[in-house]
Amino acid sequence: MDTPVKKKAIDIANAMLDEGYDEGRAIPIATEQAKEWYENATKDEINEAKQMGDDELQSRDQDDQQYESRPGLLDKGEHVVPHEDGWAVQAEDAKKPSNVYEKKEEAVSRAKEVAENKGTQVIIHKKDGSIQEKTDY
Repeated sequence: MDTPVKKKAIDIANAMLDEGYDEGRAIPIATEQAKEWYENATKDEINEAKQMGDDELQSRDQDDQQYESRPGLLDKGEHVVPHEDGWAVQAEDAKKPSNVYEKKEEAVSRAKEVAENKGTQVIIHKKDGSIQEKTDY
């Protein structure tokens, strides 16, 4: 694989693992998506991918290892909680959020997607921290 395709595949696979996909499924899907991305990418996008350093990918890996380093989180529900930058999506018992969004609707959508992939639940909180809604998947 060419370097930009390889780096894009790693980036996609990391995102899929973050969403709760099994590694055995994530890698082949990410590889195919990266190849397709490469066919349709602009020169600027390809150059950007080439310039993405290994340290940048490693940093992304560390951020996305929330579930890998703490596999128990795969069984935990996803919470949508108030955050200083808007609304955060955070697995129950996680040390930090996996995503932060300006709008609550965006956070809820992402939390539902992750919970559905993991087969867990979404717990949506109000601004005051109390529970607004729970949905099981």
